[in-house]
Amino acid sequence: MAIGMSTGLAILAFVIIVGPLILFHELGHFIAARLFGITVEEFGIGFPPRMLTLFERKGTKYTLNWLPLGGFMRPAGENDPNIEGGLSAASRIARFSVMAAGPATNIVIAFLLLVVMFMTGAPEQQPGVLVTDIVPDSPAAVAGMEAGDIIMAINDVEIGESNGPSDVIYENLGTPITITVKRNEALVDLTVTPRTEWPEDQGPTGFAYTTIFEMTHYGPFAAIGRSLTEIGQYVKTFIQLPAMIIQQQIPTRYLRPVSVVGISQLGGQEIEASIEMSEAWPILNFAALISLALGITNLLPIPALDGGRILFIIVEMIRGKRINHERESLVHFVGFALLIGLMLVFVYLDIVDPLFQ
Repeated sequence: MAIGMSTGLAILAFVIIVGPLILFHELGHFIAARLFGITVEEFGIGFPPRMLTLFERKGTKYTLNWLPLGGFMRPAGENDPNIEGGLSAASRIARFSVMAAGPATNIVIAFLLLVVMFMTGAPEQQPGVLVTDIVPDSPAAVAGMEAGDIIMAINDVEIGESNGPSDVIYENLGTPITITVKRNEALVDLTVTPRTEWPEDQGPTGFAYTTIFEMTHYGPFAAIGRSLTEIGQYVKTFIQLPAMIIQQQIPTRYLRPVSVVGISQLGGQEIEASIEMSEAWPILNFAALISLALGITNLLPIPALDGGRILFIIVEMIRGKRINHERESLVHFVGFALLIGLMLVFVYLDIVDPLFQ
């Protein structure tokens, strides 16, 4: 695809997917603040500088801003408990709820997007995985594995949606394993010994594979159940990431986080896939995954993020008194500065060395 087309689709992905998800995150904070009677000075679409004030209601200015980066909500007294009616002066439950509402909104949106995706049609993973490539002289090649084989089981463990080949292979490094493949409708057993050391991007066995899908349409209740299962799988993968990194299941190149630029690049690819297939599920699945990632990431106990502020509230609940607000503000300021610095680094990397081409 031409560079211009790729850039255009990446920008489109940000405008119609990433930006709105950030805006909904802020809307969650805003609604929770209003429910608890906390004064909100401004709710903005986009980031300053301000383009215009759309209207003002109950002390809140609703604004349209020049930088198309989602949106923001600015409560009164965010870091000063001496401002009556402000966020910092509110009760612990109110502050906790406001901080948690943003990530919770993203998680709910992810769930709704998945429900729509499964109802309108989504690829359902079939038993086994399809071998797409074999590295010459690798353990898989020596064992006689061929591209086009369908791996049905490893050591009698069926391969499916919740149990991929890597799960079993990495548990048996240096130990012979039996891989059962379907070849021309016949089942063939191959003995493969996964390597304990291997070249980067090859893995212990030296074969590449892809999952096998079939388009399926779900009814409303089935879609709800399937969506909950999918979210559970996403969360499980997120929790397992440290172990996957240690076990080198993820190539070193992909260990660095991506910025909003990289996310938009990937979104552009999903838009292109939707157009080529005339299917909505690639865009819906991508939007759900990004929304869920926004929700989970913001709950991490990192200063300046919602999770960092929630951590201070939890410590306050345990201690029975709040931490000095000036010290807390300093921690969040330093955390924010570091996050901005890292974001700029990742933006630069995503421009000069994009992970998604």
